[in-house]
Amino acid sequence: MAFQQRAALLCLFLFLHAWNVRGGVEVTTHESVEVYLGDSAEIQCRFNFTEASAIRNFFVQWFVKDKDSGSRSRIYYGKYNTVDIAVDDDTEYSGRINVTLDQHRTQLTLQEVQLSDEREFICQVNGVSAGAEESKTHLRVFAPPDAPVIKSVQSGISITNEMPSKVATCEARNGFPKANITWYRNNMPLVPSAGRVNVWTGDTVEPNALYSVQSTLEYLVVKEDQNANFSCEVSFFVPGAIRTAESSSVGITVYYPTTMVEVWRESPKGLVKEGDTVELRCQGDGNPPPSFIFSKIEEDSVSVDLESRSNVLMLQSVTRRDGGVYRCRLRDDDIQKGDMELSVKYLDPAVVVPKESEVMLKGEDLIASCNALSNLATSTVWYKDGRMVGRGNTLHLQDATYETAGEYLCEVTVPELPSLHTSGSVHIIVHGGPQLVGDEQEVHLEEAVGRSVNLSCEARGHPAPSITWIFVGSQSWHEVFSKSSEHVTRSVVSVAVNSDISAVCNTSNDFGIDVKAFSIKAIPLVTSSAPFSPAEGSGVIIVVIILSLLLLAILGSVLYFLHKKGKIPCGRSGKQAISKEKTAKDDIVVEMKNNGNGKSEDAVLLKAVNGDKNGTSEQ
Repeated sequence: MAFQQRAALLCLFLFLHAWNVRGGVEVTTHESVEVYLGDSAEIQCRFNFTEASAIRNFFVQWFVKDKDSGSRSRIYYGKYNTVDIAVDDDTEYSGRINVTLDQHRTQLTLQEVQLSDEREFICQVNGVSAGAEESKTHLRVFAPPDAPVIKSVQSGISITNEMPSKVATCEARNGFPKANITWYRNNMPLVPSAGRVNVWTGDTVEPNALYSVQSTLEYLVVKEDQNANFSCEVSFFVPGAIRTAESSSVGITVYYPTTMVEVWRESPKGLVKEGDTVELRCQGDGNPPPSFIFSKIEEDSVSVDLESRSNVLMLQSVTRRDGGVYRCRLRDDDIQKGDMELSVKYLDPAVVVPKESEVMLKGEDLIASCNALSNLATSTVWYKDGRMVGRGNTLHLQDATYETAGEYLCEVTVPELPSLHTSGSVHIIVHGGPQLVGDEQEVHLEEAVGRSVNLSCEARGHPAPSITWIFVGSQSWHEVFSKSSEHVTRSVVSVAVNSDISAVCNTSNDFGIDVKAFSIKAIPLVTSSAPFSPAEGSGVIIVVIILSLLLLAILGSVLYFLHKKGKIPCGRSGKQAISKEKTAKDDIVVEMKNNGNGKSEDAVLLKAVNGDKNGTSEQ
């Protein structure tokens, strides 16, 4: 046992002696080698001998230094030009290292670098007589952390807080060595400042020996931070460089008191009219949004609270009475409030004067008016039978005729608000005596003997006139059509032509009469030619003259008869009622004399009755 101890001491003496003999060999290594966790590390060691004999007979050893105790452990021994090269057994590097050796260089390759490999690796070269020398390399291991994760506080932060409040946390997990965290507000770095910005940083060693770094930001918020973005940036080492990774941005909820209240009309857009549903909204500049109370300011400055939902007031089917000033105020603060004025536009139903209907006499004038109350400018247009006949509130009807009668419609619109419109109407009735349709007062016709001809008579008037017919020269006639409306009466008769015929269409109502004469010349059927007789020519002329005188006599007698009975009104008192009682039939006798040849014509007796269509009964 004593012998072994002395041998060990002798070896140590020789080793120390060789260690102290320097200058015969120079050894150089890199100060450090950087590598990613899990990769392979290559540590190179170069050396030179001053003695040539040492080049043929030297050996190399690799050692590692314990990080905690500082002691060294050999992991490799090798002698040049021999097979005496071996990796030490039973070390943590057995099976993970590979060493190459030549005259001037040795390289240690470490597979699957671990965090525990971050330590000093020592290359020792012993040239025996040349002495021994060593150099060390520090192996640095890097593991980039995960992307930083930022979380903001969920609750709101009040600007009334006097000290910085917790705003967000940031964590970068699984990195090596420890990463650094920097905070940003709107992409500008936040520098810790007493009473303004506080940053608290800590780290945790994970089971895999990697570091997780946590940082907390405390910040004295102001109102402008409501829209600010906060982020964190992690910086970490990698082989040969420093890299950074930025987190996403987060916002915070800032609480601040209300200093202004605004109220506005959300709908409808544009002008408000009666019947609309109005939505009013209220908003304050505080956060969280405050609770509001709506009210309406009455004329006596009294405020009447209204039922509302949150910050919305709904007014259904508004009327003009809903117009006025509406106020919105904080539920717990009467000082902060906002006002707005609501104007409700309206258009009352049109009022037409005269109402419903009006009776006019022919030739009279009338002014009709149409008005609708509104708080906006209006436009009025008059129509008759779909055709515009006037503009403005008044309509002038001058020198009334039967064409004047009818329905007049006034439409009142609001140009600024086309959805507001109303209308009214007046029915105009024009009273007057009959007026025959057509310009001809006397119609001349020719028809062959034995044929029939239709005579038409149409008259306008109000009340609707009656039509009677008087025939001279024929008793073979009958009415084939008769129609009477409010203003127009029409009659069509068919008469058989056997000889020359004279006919009178007599129209009458309570306001007068009108007549129309028809002369039908019978054309005989020519069977043979005969010489012209002067007596026949003169006879035809006499007949025409007699018929003309007969018609004038009939018309004069009828007018005289109606005048004597009071049926023809005088002056402008045409609106007086005329008795509907039938008068006794008057016989009108007309004597026709010859033209001097000594022969006399037969007397003709005509019984003309007002309202009797058949002046002579058909035999």
